[in-house]
Amino acid sequence: MTESSIAIMILFGTLIVLMFIRIPIAFSLGISAVVTALYMDIPLMNLFMKMVTSLQNFVIVACPFFVIMAQVMGDGGITKRLMKFCNLIVGRIHGGTALVNILVSMLFGGISGSSTADVSSIGSMLIPAMVDEGYDADYSVAVTVTSSLEGVMIPPSQNMLYYAVASASGISISTLLICGFTPGVLLTLGLAVPAYIVARKRNYPLSEKFPRGERLKVTLDAMLGLGAIIIVVVGITFGICSATESASLAAVYAIAITLLFYRSLNFKQMIKAIKAVTPIMSMSLAIIAASNAFSYVMTSLRVPTLLAEFLLKLSSNNNVIMLLMLVLMLILGCFMDMGVLILLSTPILYPIAVNSLGWNPYQFGVILVFAFAIGLCTPPVGTSLFIGCKIANIPVESSIKAFLPFYIIMMILLILFTYIPALSLGLPMALGLL
Repeated sequence: MTESSIAIMILFGTLIVLMFIRIPIAFSLGISAVVTALYMDIPLMNLFMKMVTSLQNFVIVACPFFVIMAQVMGDGGITKRLMKFCNLIVGRIHGGTALVNILVSMLFGGISGSSTADVSSIGSMLIPAMVDEGYDADYSVAVTVTSSLEGVMIPPSQNMLYYAVASASGISISTLLICGFTPGVLLTLGLAVPAYIVARKRNYPLSEKFPRGERLKVTLDAMLGLGAIIIVVVGITFGICSATESASLAAVYAIAITLLFYRSLNFKQMIKAIKAVTPIMSMSLAIIAASNAFSYVMTSLRVPTLLAEFLLKLSSNNNVIMLLMLVLMLILGCFMDMGVLILLSTPILYPIAVNSLGWNPYQFGVILVFAFAIGLCTPPVGTSLFIGCKIANIPVESSIKAFLPFYIIMMILLILFTYIPALSLGLPMALGLL
């Protein structure tokens, strides 16, 4: 066995052992990189320089602002206002509350950019409400958890930012975020199909009808909250500001409307909300720095090149190789956290897909993020799945059957996003971004 092969085993073996004994992922990545570097006589200063320079990327500054915006809007009651607005639109259809769940996830996802935040906030309100209305608990969890993936695709998406940083290719984060918009909307429409069919089959109830006098108030309340999404999408789409600048403007806007207009938070509560996200932001930055050191060691050991050579030996057909990569991503998504997976796997898979197979880097970003997102609602480590089942107080195994029609839709969409480039690239091309 060659020295390089032993080093690769040390790198990934150390990471797996440290994660298994529940060492925080940032430390697991960093320790694995350092141990392997010592074995290979790679100067440790190179690792530390990689960690420092990875945090000097201006794009990364957008992450804390998006997190602050989501926390403030959530604590400020924007979720409830969005739910009322969605109920006004689709509530009077059979299984209306389920459709409300799917639609509000799309709108809230445009604020939070996080699947777990979506399930935690929307699920804590809608899952018990759906059960009280007569919906089955497993169906309620399936709708809530799968629709939470819309926030992963629709801008602003923290995971798209991770992909842009991990690819180290200089791709435009603004263009990448816009690439996720159409797939996010298609996911919303796709999930609505099995939700409606099952609701009709089980004869789930209609939602309550809003009095005519309340409709305008509900709409105006929701539109004010959705201003944060408009700032991000319009600012990025029309080149008014960068992703980082739009994130900061949206965060300031969120603070302003919750303090001055909704008055749902006072100054002390606002400070408390911002403090609450500090550990999340610091851990995210630590993971980015550690993963960059880990990726540097992987590159030194030629891991991406070796994997590319292995895949190219299996088939000469680019479509077949991409299909194999999809299977690999879906399997990995079942066992690791999504953000960490993106940071770890992008340096390996990006060169294969873009350089060897000729895939568009923006389209591949959409494919990779969505494939890993599916892992959030699949056992054994599906974070969003476990949060949803905990809210409903049901075991994970009893909910899986209800997920099947939604899994099928997501797999079909993943194939379509992979082999029909226009679904992810059409909108930015129309806007002149590509």
